[in-house]
Amino acid sequence: MSDSTGGAPDSRPVKLSCRNIWKVYGTDPAQFFDKGDGKVGDPDAHTARIRDEGHIVAAGDVSFDVHAGEIFIIMGLSGSGKSTMVRCLSRLVEPTAGEVLLDGENLLTASEKELIEIRRHKMGMVFQNFGLLPHQTVLQNVAFPLKVQGVGLAEREAKAREMISLVGLDGRENAFPRQLSGGQQQRVGIARSLCVGPEMWFLDEPFSALDPLIRRQMQDEFVRLQTMLHKTIVFITHDFLEALKLGDRICIMKDGRVVQIGTPSELVLNPADDYVAEFTEDVPLVRVIRVRDVMEPITGDAPGDGSSVSPDMCLEEILPAFAGTDRPLVVRDGDGKAVGRVTPAGVVKSLAAGEKRQGAAQGAA
Repeated sequence: MSDSTGGAPDSRPVKLSCRNIWKVYGTDPAQFFDKGDGKVGDPDAHTARIRDEGHIVAAGDVSFDVHAGEIFIIMGLSGSGKSTMVRCLSRLVEPTAGEVLLDGENLLTASEKELIEIRRHKMGMVFQNFGLLPHQTVLQNVAFPLKVQGVGLAEREAKAREMISLVGLDGRENAFPRQLSGGQQQRVGIARSLCVGPEMWFLDEPFSALDPLIRRQMQDEFVRLQTMLHKTIVFITHDFLEALKLGDRICIMKDGRVVQIGTPSELVLNPADDYVAEFTEDVPLVRVIRVRDVMEPITGDAPGDGSSVSPDMCLEEILPAFAGTDRPLVVRDGDGKAVGRVTPAGVVKSLAAGEKRQGAAQGAA
C-alpha cells in the first residue's frame, strides 16, 4: 500500500481507525488468523495462501485513519472491496480479523446491545438503494430512527421537519415515496440518516443510481450540507470525478487491498501504479489543484475590494475571476483572515508544472 499524503499533517483528531482489517469468505476463515488482530508478516503471501485454500479475500490487511470532519473517499472498480469495507466499519458485515476503532474504542469487541446503541446514536448510513418505507410519508420516514429510539411524537416530528428543511424538501412532508423523484427520495434518505445527529456518516455510492444531472445536483447538495454540519464521513464511489469533488483524501482499492491513499492532487500527480494512473489520467488539473497549492505570501496590505477566494477552492472555480484583470486574488480562511494571494502568472506556472509532473508520473507508472 502507498500512503502518499505528503502535505502538512492533519491536525484534527482521529475519529475512526481501521487496523489490519480482513474479510475472508469460505468454510473456515478464522483458521488463517491465530490472534484475530489481522497482523501478518507478509500480507501478499498471506492473501495468496488464503486463496490457495479456496477462500475469497474480499478485504485484505486494510488500514487507514479518518480525521474528525474529514470526507474520506474509498473507491475502486466493481469487486475492489470498497463496499465490503464500509460494511465492515459499521459491522453490517463482520470482519474476519482486525480492529475498527471509533474514538479509540474497538467496535469489533462491542456486544450486540452496545453495537445497536452505537448505530442508533453515533452512526448514519445512506446506501444506493434508498430503502424508504413505501407506506409512510416523508415525515414518517425521516422520523423513523427517532421512533425506534423511543423519542416522543412531538419531539421526533419537530426534528424530522428540521432535517427535511435542511435537505430542501419543505412542503413535501406528507408525500409518499412513490410521489417523489429519485433525487427527492435520496434527499429523504439523507435526512433520515441525519435525524439522529450521527458522529460518523457512512455513504455507499448514494448517488450512483441517479441521472447525471440529478447526481450533480445531489453532489452540490452534499457539499452544502457538509459545509454546515462538518460530519466525519466515509464515502464510497467508483467515480473519480465524484471523489475529486467531494473528498479531502481518497483511498483507492483493488482486489480487496489498498493501493494508494492521498489527496486528489497527490493521486493525480504521483500515482502509485498503472491502476491509479488509469483512474486519474483524464482528470483536468484545474479540478485537482487547489488555491492553497498555488497561493503566495501577501506583500503589503491586502486589498479590501472583496476579490477574495477560499484556500479550498479548485483553480477551475477561480479562473473566471481573472477575466479582464491581472490583479491578484486574496486568499482568506474561514474567519476572513487574509492568508495569501493568487496571481494569474502563478496559476499558469502551477498548471504547466503539474502537466509536466502528471505526464512523467503516468509514464513511470
